[in-house]
Amino acid sequence: MAAAPLTFSADFDSGNIQLLDASDPRQVRLAIRPDTHSDHFQWFHFKVDGLAPGQPHGFSLTNAGQSSYKNAWAGYNAVASYDQKTWFRVPSQFDGQALTFSFEPEQPQAWFAYFEPYSRERHDWLISEAVTQAGLQLLAVGKSAEGRDLQLLRKGDGSEGKKKVWLIAQQHPGEHMAEWFMEGIIERLKQRDDAELNALLAEADLYLIPHMNPDGSFHGHLRTNAKGKDLNRAWQDASAEFSPEVFFALQQMQKYGVDLFIDAHGDEEIPHVFTAACEGNPQYTPRIAQLEQRFRDLLCQQTADFQQVHGYTRDEPGQANMTLACNAVGAKFDCLSLTLEMPFKDHDDNPDAVTGWSGKRSAQLGKDVLSVIAKMARDLR
Repeated sequence: MAAAPLTFSADFDSGNIQLLDASDPRQVRLAIRPDTHSDHFQWFHFKVDGLAPGQPHGFSLTNAGQSSYKNAWAGYNAVASYDQKTWFRVPSQFDGQALTFSFEPEQPQAWFAYFEPYSRERHDWLISEAVTQAGLQLLAVGKSAEGRDLQLLRKGDGSEGKKKVWLIAQQHPGEHMAEWFMEGIIERLKQRDDAELNALLAEADLYLIPHMNPDGSFHGHLRTNAKGKDLNRAWQDASAEFSPEVFFALQQMQKYGVDLFIDAHGDEEIPHVFTAACEGNPQYTPRIAQLEQRFRDLLCQQTADFQQVHGYTRDEPGQANMTLACNAVGAKFDCLSLTLEMPFKDHDDNPDAVTGWSGKRSAQLGKDVLSVIAKMARDLR
């Protein structure tokens, strides 16, 4: 009896795939769709039904070699799940053109993705948890280009003299590890008997935007919002029409002030956790340099999932790209301002063969970052 044909779907939150040929289940040919109004593509997320348990299946992303970061596929393994809750890595190969992975399923349906997705449903749950269980205030709500909510949350009362600590995530919609990071922060904020956390909250208020680009994530984009705008290149020319997400964030920052800014991201190519900072900014000062180094040193002490050897080449003095959030906010508010990057692959200095870098590890990093901020809050100004 002939096997039932495989069926593919990606018409769901963060779905992205185009089926080219599934006539041979051992050599299924697929392609990744580009972002709307943009040539960027790399994120994929799709469901397969009709798998034959115990039989080999093969999938090929035929246009991987033309993606935004084609060098990122070397050493990368796709993630898979049978229930969209537990995700694991699938050995994958890249030949310079296509990314291929083989799979012997245990069940007749499975999901595959570039990284463990953070759904809009889970986001809505997270906002509810933040307000009802972690004691955060829903301070303001902005709107994305397509009208989705951008929630600004605050932990603290906004009283005079408190430091203002800002954390935002997922400007680039395919970087789902960034909202897992924010979930870890909110999970820790539920604790009532955390002495370190309580000391931080006595010194500082926390301002959180857990997801900056809900349109892009919903549509399965890698890099841009619904208007085709890279939000992390919009901090000098943010507009209500093309980048309303950044426009909203800047309005709120101007209203409340910023003493520390962390922008959570994921990096496709570098298999490490690292930070990028403001050394190329005009008027970069020794005070900021010392704060940056102290943050890095303390995070290294806090977790084996952070390191200072691998990362981006540091900007020369005066050569920073001022359209980036980190640089723009650091200059505007004369504050410690960092981009925190997590890998799509694994942390090569602290690897996990089953999950690689994961949502769980991203969330734990969020908790660890709060410990570092607690140690630094008093000295931010």
